[in-house]
Amino acid sequence: MLFPDVHSAASLTVSPDRVQHFTSVSLTCEGNFTEWRVRKFSEDGRLYSDCRRMTGSTCNINTSKSDTGVYWCESGSGEFSSAVNITVQNDGNGPILVSPVHPVTEGAFVSLSCSLKTQKILSNVFFYHNDKLIQNDTRGELKISAVSKSDEGFYKCQYSGRESAQSWMSVKGEQKHFMCFCK
Repeated sequence: MLFPDVHSAASLTVSPDRVQHFTSVSLTCEGNFTEWRVRKFSEDGRLYSDCRRMTGSTCNINTSKSDTGVYWCESGSGEFSSAVNITVQNDGNGPILVSPVHPVTEGAFVSLSCSLKTQKILSNVFFYHNDKLIQNDTRGELKISAVSKSDEGFYKCQYSGRESAQSWMSVKGEQKHFMCFCK
């Protein structure tokens, strides 16, 4: 008999799939439930219990600085998804860091990049991990071929003297499955 990993019956998908955003972002609740709420803790610690623009299981956010916060889904029967951080960049001239919104599994490949509102990926970017410069060359991406726990931390990018906000990249252990041959 195989015991699968225990996961919540509720999950949250972010589109575009990243932490930092310039424009609108969609948060979709997934699971076998008919009723959903998207909840949020704002930067100032206030709890918001409902999405202003909820359509079915999707919350559409037309981003403003006040939309920065920690979001999660809650079903009508009380199941919770994992929480995600969303950061909104209102300065149209500054860059954002394109980084994964959900925890990354140890051993996985990860690519971080830097973007402006008018452009997809930039080159000649400085990347920082926990405020320490880790890459400074003509490439526009920071590629980590096999993520480890030591890669966990705060990341930010700098382009033309302007810095993005920093985002936390969480690293989780490899998933392990256990077999039980019980009588």
